[in-house]
Amino acid sequence: MANHKSALKRIRSNEKRRVLNRYQHKTTRNAIKALRLSTEKSDASAKLSSVISMIDKLAKKNIIHDNKASNLKSKLTRFVSAL
Repeated sequence: MANHKSALKRIRSNEKRRVLNRYQHKTTRNAIKALRLSTEKSDASAKLSSVISMIDKLAKKNIIHDNKASNLKSKLTRFVSAL
């Protein structure tokens, strides 16, 4: 267990960030699944912009790697354009 006040605070703040990061990551994954399940192009293209925004936010906060974000956006864009 930590002995310093700053170390205890760091433990608390790390836990808060971890929970928030998990929530944002899971929400994005669910949005991606919903986009992949959509069959209409108009519906999918409407969802695509919000999903890309979510992916960019995750990459900006280093929750996912930049290259993974690029790969996801590319695959999803190709999926929507193929509909």
